[in-house]
Amino acid sequence: MIYRSFGRTELNMPVISCGGMRYQQTWDDALLDVVEDENQRNLEATIRRAVELGVNHIETARGYGTSERQLGLVLPKLPRDEIIVQTKIAPEADPEVFRKHCLESLERLNLDCVDLLGLHGINNYKLHWHAVRPGGCLEVARQLQAEGKVRHVGFSTHGLLPQILDTINTDACGGFDYVNLHWYYISQWNWPAVQAATARDMGVFIISPNDKGGLLYKPSDKLVELCQPLHPIVFNTLFCLRRPEVHTLSLGAARPSDFDLQLSAMELVPKADELVAPIVEKLERALFDATGFKADAVLTQSLTKEIPAWDQDAPGYMNAPMVLWLRNLALAFDMVEYGKMRYNLLGRGGHWFPGLSAAHLDTLDDEQLAKAFKKSPHADKIVGWLREAEDLLGGEAVKRLSQE
Repeated sequence: MIYRSFGRTELNMPVISCGGMRYQQTWDDALLDVVEDENQRNLEATIRRAVELGVNHIETARGYGTSERQLGLVLPKLPRDEIIVQTKIAPEADPEVFRKHCLESLERLNLDCVDLLGLHGINNYKLHWHAVRPGGCLEVARQLQAEGKVRHVGFSTHGLLPQILDTINTDACGGFDYVNLHWYYISQWNWPAVQAATARDMGVFIISPNDKGGLLYKPSDKLVELCQPLHPIVFNTLFCLRRPEVHTLSLGAARPSDFDLQLSAMELVPKADELVAPIVEKLERALFDATGFKADAVLTQSLTKEIPAWDQDAPGYMNAPMVLWLRNLALAFDMVEYGKMRYNLLGRGGHWFPGLSAAHLDTLDDEQLAKAFKKSPHADKIVGWLREAEDLLGGEAVKRLSQE
């Protein structure tokens, strides 16, 4: 295993973390009496396999159903000074509710202290305010730190870049020690946030590069071909870890064997630049051939920077940048299954995946659409692209993992 210093925390962090959102019994906030013996045996075997491989960062959240409670049966069996435990708690309007939830999570985990406490899902400015306002949840987290119940405090986010940057750059209560965010090959628009976190000496944890990063555990045949001679998971791992600003990648393991493929990349990390470059070239060529756009326009979302996102300025609250991004991935890399999964969450994923799809495009009048897209140099083509995305990706709703 390779380890990197996790920013100002100075924790010796493995570059692969064991995410805790796939091995639990249920997403319901249920008691342990619902947990089947076989599920608990598998969870313990998964954790022990992780630690055996050097993946000693175990990450979960209060919102992951029975995950915390089930881990609470395993963690006391492990050497406490050899593991790094992280949980995440959603910020609340009432900070005392947040405090109560934090203390409950410690009880569930059967620990006196967690190494990392993340304010979970600061995805918009309302939640940002709940966190950083005077007397808010960040202040409570720092109080818990002073009481010896928490060692370091960070946040996780699925938000838009401007809000992520504002949360990273807050000075309230000394700011945050680390951030969990999305950044990988197909989604590079949060790189300025990674740089901002680095400038503040924050730890950088990449969320779900195998799942949200393209359903890479069941990639399209075209993506497999383009990533040769590497598996897409290995390519994406090397793409991320070639940047020293990135400290760890989450791996949401459902079984002990789920570590094998990604950890096969470890011996290749010293040659990451050399191995990644020709694959990036092939991917960029495929993207241009399919869409007519260079990769930096699509993968950094500069193509859609003049298009309103999902707020009140967007036509029909449509998340047009997300829709167009998914269209381009589907056309370039045959990532249709991934595109359908993400596209059909629009309107159903709450603040985790905000805005609507293009399913209601034909109910919007031409004047409304023209006004929304007039600043884009591609204004005359956008409606056609949105309609194409609906034809390609629309269909039955796909639930978020936490709703399955």
